[in-house]
Amino acid sequence: MIVLGLDTATQATAVALRLSDGRTLQVRDDPSPGDHPGHATRLLDLARELLAEAGVAWSEVGRIAVGVGPGTFTGLRVGVATARGLAQSLSAQLVGVSSLQALAAVALSDGAGTGEDGSSIPDAVLAVIDARRGEVFAAAYERDGAAYESHRLTVPRALAPQELGGVVASAEGGSGQPRRWLAVGDGALRYRPDLATASVPCAEDSSPLHRVSAGAICELGERARAATGPEQVLPEYCRRPDAELALATAAGAPAGAS
Repeated sequence: MIVLGLDTATQATAVALRLSDGRTLQVRDDPSPGDHPGHATRLLDLARELLAEAGVAWSEVGRIAVGVGPGTFTGLRVGVATARGLAQSLSAQLVGVSSLQALAAVALSDGAGTGEDGSSIPDAVLAVIDARRGEVFAAAYERDGAAYESHRLTVPRALAPQELGGVVASAEGGSGQPRRWLAVGDGALRYRPDLATASVPCAEDSSPLHRVSAGAICELGERARAATGPEQVLPEYCRRPDAELALATAAGAPAGAS
């Protein structure tokens, strides 16, 4: 089955195409600092580029996998709406994938080190996406058998960077032996000092582990159960939109009230 993977949870627009022979082609658009993301204008163009490169027709795509976040509100809306539209027009299967899990899956599969004994490969990963407003979206995962298989240790949520250490502590819980941790994601990069304070190692600044991989979206999406209807695939916001918060503030309601 040919799987098209999309992710727009972060500033980047990431697209991948997993072919029937197991090969995966990937392309992404990373805006320069200060530039607006190209989710709405680049997503379908990047998909077309990959299909043309692979010599695959749209009608041959059997499944659409889309990152559902958490992440930027506008980006997630664009990605999920595009995936839904493509799945319906192509009569393809549709599946939503956690963007945080995709981050963790690559780190747990490939590791962060090159030691032959595997000593620097993490047992667990703290996946962190920059949520703006001085917050991050974060969840913890541990290795669970084969490549790309992971077990979620904590639920994704929005929190202050100073609370990241608490996520790791919660994930450790009553486990007898401390895990080897690694933090990845653009939120981990931005708030590296908070991770250092909590003694949580972070992948090198230049590491590709900080970028959500559409290839991982394909891989996880291929293994997941497809939705029975497009309405089942929803963005995972983890907090209220800016517009709602602004209205609540203007009306004098507490910002966190629902």
